[in-house]
Amino acid sequence: MSTEFTSQAKVVLGIDVGGTATNATVLDEHGNFLVDGMVEVPSRVTEGPAAALEAVAAAIALVLERTQISRSQVLAIGLDTPGPANATGVISSLGATNFSAKEWWGYDFRGGVEHHVGLPVIYNNDGNAAALYAHRHLFGEHQYQRSSVSAIVGTGLGGGVIEKGEVVKGAAGMAGELGHIRIPMDLLVDGQPTPQCNCGLYGDVESIASLTGIRKSLLPFWLTQYPDHPLNSLPVDQAAKAVRGYGVDGDEMALKIFDQQARALGELFTIASNFTDPDAYFVGGGVIEAAPHFRDWFLDRVRTHTQLRAESAAVAQFALVTDLDMAGARGAALAAMHSL
Repeated sequence: MSTEFTSQAKVVLGIDVGGTATNATVLDEHGNFLVDGMVEVPSRVTEGPAAALEAVAAAIALVLERTQISRSQVLAIGLDTPGPANATGVISSLGATNFSAKEWWGYDFRGGVEHHVGLPVIYNNDGNAAALYAHRHLFGEHQYQRSSVSAIVGTGLGGGVIEKGEVVKGAAGMAGELGHIRIPMDLLVDGQPTPQCNCGLYGDVESIASLTGIRKSLLPFWLTQYPDHPLNSLPVDQAAKAVRGYGVDGDEMALKIFDQQARALGELFTIASNFTDPDAYFVGGGVIEAAPHFRDWFLDRVRTHTQLRAESAAVAQFALVTDLDMAGARGAALAAMHSL
């Protein structure tokens, strides 16, 4: 990057605050991302708001140093965190994913960052930010003529709805919490109990299509059906993280678990099709970071389990959320630049 270029460019920063790390990126006024990989620091969210704000400041300093951008060139910051939080970045009154300590309940994180760093801050939750990046990456110049729905499988189930290139946030900023939509439970087999989500609901998408769903519900049940499976010898937390590797290797039990997750996503997309009839359905998360053959198998199973009308099926795309580790920060930056 030349000194002449950086001395003239105006930029926005994208800051993605997660449970363990805060990741930063830089987007210039011409739409170019100036960071190719991860630029991250420990998020310190478990230490409370003051420590988390210091981590955001540290991430900003680090990414500016890496890109040789001066602070005077920064127009605004795009911020995202795990939901639920309202449209202005106030954490839910009952806390949120990775923000469960009481000092986070109802905390204005966007306002806190804005006051701490002295720059305008535009907020989205992490699912919305990743969904926005996936949408704009796929559709490019046609992004404002297209719509999409994204489901991102992680510890929980994140999501986002994009209509004509814009994030659908809703009246209170709680739109796109797709993980907590209840779905038909005929995807369960005989004797399999209805799973419960950490939010308290039974039979929502996140209770199945998430790492937490594997650990709490799917794996414990399927191990009773495969008592000689090697994962029976591991603690459940360790075993849950190992399931994907078995799925990649074609293990019968693991594929049954992931097929149930794919069917849960298919049920979700079927419901979404009747609300928004989107141009694209995106799947993200750990499953797409696996070996290509497994990733393609999983996406195909999601597509198979999504019941679309013939007219919609003829035009809809199923795609993967690309650059997933960076998608949140990049989507947050895109939202900030668009707001300007």
